[in-house]
Amino acid sequence: MRAHSRPTFVFVHGGSSNARAWGPLQNELALLGHRSHAVDLPGHGDLADTPAAYYRQPQDLTELAAAPSPLRGVTLQDNVHHVVDTLRRLAPAGPIVLVGNSLGGLTISAVANAAPELLHRVVYLSALCLADPAMLTEAWDVVDDNLLDGAVARIAVPDAPDPGVRGPGVVRLNWRAAHADPDIFAALKAAIMADSTDHQFRLLLDSLDPDETYAAMEPGALVQADTWGRVPHTYVRLTADRSLPLTVQDHMIRTADALTPHHPFDIHTLAASHVGYFSRPQLFAKLLTSLV
Repeated sequence: MRAHSRPTFVFVHGGSSNARAWGPLQNELALLGHRSHAVDLPGHGDLADTPAAYYRQPQDLTELAAAPSPLRGVTLQDNVHHVVDTLRRLAPAGPIVLVGNSLGGLTISAVANAAPELLHRVVYLSALCLADPAMLTEAWDVVDDNLLDGAVARIAVPDAPDPGVRGPGVVRLNWRAAHADPDIFAALKAAIMADSTDHQFRLLLDSLDPDETYAAMEPGALVQADTWGRVPHTYVRLTADRSLPLTVQDHMIRTADALTPHHPFDIHTLAASHVGYFSRPQLFAKLLTSLV
């Protein structure tokens, strides 16, 4: 098989994350002979103007609360334009498999709606997949015993004095506070990446961005039968996920399958945490390569 005939894996990160989170998995895929590219969504990662107060030690929480957000004004369509542009640049090298985790599922859904012709497959690693408009406006009829909501409430930075500093839907989380508080560290680790060592989780914490926007929770993120439904789609259920519990994952799978009953999800299951691809990349690389 010619190298360029193999699909390129394109990764879209979840909330408060960026391209760096995919590094361990990309390394494993490279060892197996596969190309990959990790996207920094607008306002995230190396090119984002992250508040200096987030990194400065000791932290000045007043300064951190008042610092402008790199996510002000960023929309779901900004994410889509950025990812589609990346896909078009990669397309000449061969087929593309688009992979998302967590909140990144909203972006990969919208991308598959916008440019299904560019995709060989779309893969949800315990990622949000919304198929019913009611999922945006009503409570879901499912038990959601996640540990994440309570854990991140302990690191939330109070609203900035000027609401315009953040923008609609933007939240700021002080992930680095966990280094100084063993109880917060343990709570976040249990919610996000319990199947890791403390050292691995510290590395993940230091890679995270403080800001995230929930503006992507809008109708454009709903999967469409005539576009997204044309693209082969895989859902990877993570049974040890305490951020997006299995009950929630299965509810999203059922709802999407009802929208496209003749093209249901290809479903796989791993005994891994929400960000298990960071702590156990070999497991995820083996599964992803089996799909192609």
